[in-house]
Amino acid sequence: MSRLAAGVVLVTAHEPALDAEGPRGEDVGMTATAFLSVSLDPPLVLISLREGSRMDDLLAEQPLWAVSVLSENQRHIAGRFAMKGRISDRLLFEDIDYARGTVSGAPLMGGALATVECRTEQRVPSGDHTLVIGRVLSATAPESGAGPLTYFRGRYRPLG
Repeated sequence: MSRLAAGVVLVTAHEPALDAEGPRGEDVGMTATAFLSVSLDPPLVLISLREGSRMDDLLAEQPLWAVSVLSENQRHIAGRFAMKGRISDRLLFEDIDYARGTVSGAPLMGGALATVECRTEQRVPSGDHTLVIGRVLSATAPESGAGPLTYFRGRYRPLG
């Protein structure tokens, strides 16, 4: 499968605070290449999450999430959120340009080629992954001269 080029996205969600009087919630993010459009009517997308990952566990409880389609200039973001054994997600978001989604509350990356905010419609266990199908609640595709960030043969690459 390493010979199949794939677009790179950042999946994000906001983990709400456990207690309204306790510490605020935390933003969570993960790099993914298994993201696709499922349906135009209704608008549905699919993301594949490693079973038991932090994002899989969070999206089992939190139905709202977002995806930012990364541009070729955002390789550092993809690498940062793909690290194994990484530091707190709060620190990973610290110096990145993002806006909070008005529908999902999840971080949307500034400079992304497109962003979508979703609500989970269905979760399908599949081998060692969970396929999460989300209804698109909001989508943006700002004008950009940048190309997409792709992943091919184990490396991030610009298209072309």
